[in-house]
Amino acid sequence: MPTRFPDPRGAGPDGLVALGGDLEPETLLEAYRRGIFPWPQPGLPLPWFCPDPRAVLEFDRLHVPRSLVAARRRARFTFTLDRAFPSVIAACRRVPRPGQRGEWLTAAMERAYVGLHRVGAAHSVEAWDGERLVGGLYGVAVEGCFSGESMFHLEPNASKLALLFLIEHLRAKGAGWMDIQMLTPHMERLGARALPRHEFLALLYRSRDAGRKLF
Repeated sequence: MPTRFPDPRGAGPDGLVALGGDLEPETLLEAYRRGIFPWPQPGLPLPWFCPDPRAVLEFDRLHVPRSLVAARRRARFTFTLDRAFPSVIAACRRVPRPGQRGEWLTAAMERAYVGLHRVGAAHSVEAWDGERLVGGLYGVAVEGCFSGESMFHLEPNASKLALLFLIEHLRAKGAGWMDIQMLTPHMERLGARALPRHEFLALLYRSRDAGRKLF
């Protein structure tokens, strides 16, 4: 049986919904359906969060800076979906992230999301320079909503262009937004914004009702 989560609307200002539980695919799917995600913290049972506010990228607000448009024209990269999920998440775990939120992508988390990929719910975008993997990202798609989890790059702009490739894919499937959990300066420059938790959850539930298949 998957872990049962309380209503995230009752979470406090820190967004903590629950402690403990497992990382089995059924548990992760139940969490993402409710707008909740795991965020390991040293010394604590596994914490589950639904932050307030919650960051989203709405595609009709997308702003691509001129520098990125120019980089896209010059780039020699090719992009794929789900060609190398284990390699993408392993690279996301390895690549240093100064100033980001700690060692949340643990070995247990990596194994859990590879398992979620095997059941068709976690997906990756890969950026390639020839046969070399130079960037990418991964996230979770559940009932019409895509939640971005992590990105990496080994060449300039590789992950940013992988994100644009993902947005084009999601748009083609009828999606109008994606969950990015936390607002970063890069995502804010692209037009992302933070919504109050209740607005995010309303958006999430409307997307679930639409029943789009994104991958």
